[in-house]
Parts: sequence; C-alpha cells; structure tokens
Amino acid sequence: MAAETVPEPDEHAEVRATARRRRAENIQLLCFFVLVALIPIFVRNPFHLHILIFIGLNLMLTVGLNLLMGYAGQVSLGHAAFYGLGAYTSGILTATYGWNPWLGMLAGLVLTCIVAWLVGKPTLHLKGHYLAMATLGVGIIVHVVFRQWTPVTGGSAGLTEIPSMTLFGYEITSRMHVQYYYFVWAWVALTMVLCANLVVSRPGRALRALHDSELAAQTLGIATSRYKVRVFVLTAAFASIAGTLYAHSSMRFLSPTPFDFHTSIALLVMVVLGGAGTLWGPVLGTLTVTALHEVLRPYTNWDIVIYGLILMVLMIAMPGGLSRAFGSIWGWITRLAGRGERDDT
Repeated sequence: MAAETVPEPDEHAEVRATARRRRAENIQLLCFFVLVALIPIFVRNPFHLHILIFIGLNLMLTVGLNLLMGYAGQVSLGHAAFYGLGAYTSGILTATYGWNPWLGMLAGLVLTCIVAWLVGKPTLHLKGHYLAMATLGVGIIVHVVFRQWTPVTGGSAGLTEIPSMTLFGYEITSRMHVQYYYFVWAWVALTMVLCANLVVSRPGRALRALHDSELAAQTLGIATSRYKVRVFVLTAAFASIAGTLYAHSSMRFLSPTPFDFHTSIALLVMVVLGGAGTLWGPVLGTLTVTALHEVLRPYTNWDIVIYGLILMVLMIAMPGGLSRAFGSIWGWITRLAGRGERDDT
C-alpha cells in the first residue's frame, strides 16, 4: 500500500496573499481619493465644504492614532495636546513674530516631535490604563498652558490675525473653500498612503507583533521600546501638521477649546468605533462621529445623552468596529452570490 503523500506547504503563499491584499488596498485608496476629488463638483455650499475640511483634519489625527492603538497596541489620551502644539507654535510664530507659515509648520513639527519623544520615553514603559492616565495628564497640562499663558497664547480670548498659508505665491485661505478643501485633503492622502505602506513594511510587522504580545516580540529580537517611542513621535507629527493646517486656514483664530480633553476622547472614539487596526476604520469612525455631532447639534439639551446611547448600541452590535462589521457583511454577500452561481450551474 502506497504511503500517503502530504502536500508541502507553499512557502510563498503568505507573501502572495499579502501582495494581493496590498494591491487591493491601493486600488481602494485610489477610488476613495478620486471620489474625494469629485465631491466639490457637486457640493458648493461653504458650510458643507467646511465640514468636509474639518473631517479631513480629524482624519489626519485618527489615522495616526490608529497606527499607535490599532497596530502598536498603545493607548493615548493626550493627542489633542500635539494637535494644539502644532497649531499654537505656528500661529504664535507667524502672527506675533512674522514668520513664514511653512517655517512655522516646520518649527511646530520639530517642537511637537521633541515633546512627544520626551513624553514617550518614560511613559511608554507603562502599560494599560497607566499609560492612558499618563498621556491624559500630559494633555491636561498642555491645555492649561494654552489657557493660562495669556501674554503668548492669548488665553481664553484666543490668538488672532494668523496669516494664511501660501503655495507657489498663491494664498490659500478658508474663504476659498474649494481650494482649501483640496489643500487639506492632499495632506490627508499623503498621511493615509504613508500609513498604509508603513503597516505592510518590516517596521509595520514589528508593530503588529508588539500589539499581539510585547513579550513574544522581545523574544524575537524586536526592540519594543524603540518602536513604541518612534510610532508615538510619528503620530504626534501627523497631529502637529493637522494643527498647523487648522491654525492658518480655519478662521485664522486659535482658542484652547479645540485642544482639550474632550477632543482626545472624541479621537479615541473615532478609532475604536471605526475599527482599530484596519485601513478604513479611521475613515468610517471619523465620518460617523462627525455626522452624529452635526445631526444632534440642534438638540442642545439632549445631544450628549443621545450621542452616548448611539455609540453604546453601535459598539455592542459591532464590537470589532464598523470596518470589520462591513467587511463581514460583504464577505457574507460574496459567499452567498458564489453559492447562487454554483447552484445555477
């Protein structure tokens, strides 16, 4: 009786599957940004364009936070502080000292990365809720500085007369809604493409290993502390750039309110609701939370209660986030369609 042969495992199957998934994600990103580019053709209302611009800024923040939470497994409740550091650094240097906005953006980026490194180096040795509380404390401290350092930041009265950014000698202002829409979403596209390629690279695989088990990652020779600090600084850099874009083109005015604790919580909700550790989770979470805020805006007495109930129901019904839920539904539809085709034949 002949010995039963066992098929050898295909060593390159995983590589091919990763390549196919990467090609599919690139096509999805291309289609998404084509759709984004076509929106101003049909949407001309300045208020609606302003909401879409604000969604773009939030998306830059949530894409970075998703990299930190969904892939590296680290929770931050202080990302609004980095958002504010980029905004206030550039706003102060340009409005008070006459710097070029691009140099202000660079200065804000450098300062934010330094602060993130100084914060991340000790706090990222903590785990779980201890890390979350440490980053929360940093966010509160930075917000207090924005509010109390009145001679520099303007305090609660705000910082005014912030100049607009220029590109090749062309001024980009929030009053030119369509032009600024494309300017902001170009930065969003750059951020998303960078993160999408990062997570499939060697550092991205190290981050996923760190997320699954830090101890196991260390036994494989991965310098977990170094990777955690680097991804923390990178996500702070994204937040800083978003802050600069907000400062120079929203209303050319800054106040401490958009950079408080509630903003950090809202960003966290966007990532978790959309689906942490997925490509489209930040997009779906940002769109859903922003839409809920706008829909519930007229109900000033009950908006927080209704908002909380809706989020609670969504998280109970879809614990993996919206992106995974939609992916499961799409998989079920395709399997059903495939079964129907086989039955017809």
